[in-house]
Amino acid sequence: MGKYIVKRVLQFIPVFLGVTLILFALQNIVPGDPIKLIAGDKALDPAVELQLRAKYHLVKVDDKGDPVLDENGKPEQETLLNRYVFYINGLLHGDLGTSYSRKLPVSDIFAEKYPYTIKLACCAIVIEAVVGIGAGIISAIKRYSFWDTLVTLVTSVLVSVPAFWLGMLLQLFFGVYLKCMPISGAGGPSSPYMDWMHYVLPSITLASVSMAYTARIMRSQLLDVMNQDYIRTAKAKGLSNRSIILHHALKNALIPVVTYIGVDFGAMLSGAILTETVFNWPGVGYEIFRAISQRDWPIVMGGVTLVVVVVMIVNLIVDISYAFLDPRIRLGGSSEK
Repeated sequence: MGKYIVKRVLQFIPVFLGVTLILFALQNIVPGDPIKLIAGDKALDPAVELQLRAKYHLVKVDDKGDPVLDENGKPEQETLLNRYVFYINGLLHGDLGTSYSRKLPVSDIFAEKYPYTIKLACCAIVIEAVVGIGAGIISAIKRYSFWDTLVTLVTSVLVSVPAFWLGMLLQLFFGVYLKCMPISGAGGPSSPYMDWMHYVLPSITLASVSMAYTARIMRSQLLDVMNQDYIRTAKAKGLSNRSIILHHALKNALIPVVTYIGVDFGAMLSGAILTETVFNWPGVGYEIFRAISQRDWPIVMGGVTLVVVVVMIVNLIVDISYAFLDPRIRLGGSSEK
């Protein structure tokens, strides 16, 4: 298991470098001067502008940090390769840059926003796992019954409905018509609702589509496992259906479900842009959306980099969890030896 973890971590390196290279290239391909974005509508003093260009590694600097001038007295432009090296060096030291519009370190901005995304993702993944797995089990056990038809119908509707549209419907029904739920924000002293109520509608919206897929996967896998030879052997021994499902079928049927839920949890932790935007949720996704609209590239690049790292870590945890669900996976490494 230790060698497997090391191997997977080493595989993260080319992925990380590839993503950061694409982000860095996009920043330099998209039109717009970052210094002009920092200044906004204000006219910068040439000396201040030169200092900013040196700070953001847009021009070459000497050992003292002063801009290097050519024979014409103009600052020499820094090469893209060196700028990328500066960028990677900053990332490795935890420096995600400084926001153009807010003038704050990007790491501080996401340190403030990320707890809201984590809380929302945890609420959504609990709903997805409990309701999705439960509905899938009931649908498989009660095959071709009313409950099976109901689960199939509801999941088909949820898969077809865009998440942002479902969120607006929930806002309209529970927030505008019934006036029993908040429709935006994460609560606080000024909110007339309790803080936990602000999580209900965004969590349901974020979990809706994934919950439908989880139920479908659970139903399909459980039906497939129930037709295996070892299940028929367990039935021949006189074991009850409850014992067969809980002790024999469920663990094997859960492997693809755990994979899907784990990957989906990583996506939720990376910030659900549509859901957070619809509900004005102060999380990572909404912050990245605002930064894209304002072309605040340090926030965009820092946010996407953070998303990549989180998704890779969650995928590693999901892979390790296989060994606890299926002993054959755990023993696979020793058998190869």
